[in-house]
Amino acid sequence: MPLPSLLAVFAHPDDESLSAGGVLARHAAGGARTAVVTATWAEGTGRAAELADALRILGAGTPRMLGYADARVPQSAPGRVRFCDAPLDESVRRLVVHIREFRPDIVVTHDAYGGLTGHPDHVHTHRVTALAVRAAGLERLCPDAGPPWQPSALYLATHPDSAARTLGARLVRKGRTMYSVPDEWITATVDVRPWLEQKVGAVLAHRSEVRRGALPGRLAVLPAADREALLSTEWYIRHDLLATAAAQTELTA
Repeated sequence: MPLPSLLAVFAHPDDESLSAGGVLARHAAGGARTAVVTATWAEGTGRAAELADALRILGAGTPRMLGYADARVPQSAPGRVRFCDAPLDESVRRLVVHIREFRPDIVVTHDAYGGLTGHPDHVHTHRVTALAVRAAGLERLCPDAGPPWQPSALYLATHPDSAARTLGARLVRKGRTMYSVPDEWITATVDVRPWLEQKVGAVLAHRSEVRRGALPGRLAVLPAADREALLSTEWYIRHDLLATAAAQTELTA
């Protein structure tokens, strides 16, 4: 059975590789259409170029960038409003355009906490995506954004409490709050070890983040066995968007 097409929506360049790089590589290797929408940073910036390199490694096409400014990095999109400050209807409509154009079977994004770190851009990306996947299927909403299209399911990239206790200290800087969900909330646990080389390569393609010692940089200096422990499993919470959603839309099918 062919793997479902997948559109990932994440806040920053590198989130796609860290949070869902294995699933993106897996689906692309299985012949599925895959793509990534990134909410912040603008085309023409260095991080946009790094994103393009990462997506090539993952087989996820070319960057689709909403071009808003990172909440904490104004130079990420000179002259543009911060993503968290943009009018909600505008952000939703712009994402609906991508959903209707790409017509994915499933959409993947941050969980409601914004992942382990709770970054405000991650949280807002979750909100905008949750609204956009519904709006995309309603013909009277965003009528100028293309013919309606309803994805079958929304998957939220997350960490269960048990994994956060084991791995979280390596992924979140000391002293910062760490966000995770009860283990029983997890509906898809994906072993991505067969695609780990691509996932790691995509993470390290974000060279400016490696240089400044952000998470890609902290992962870069780890022994390969430690990187595998941290990156070889991805966890998701599934929300069905169609009453008839069937097994072919499973990430783990």
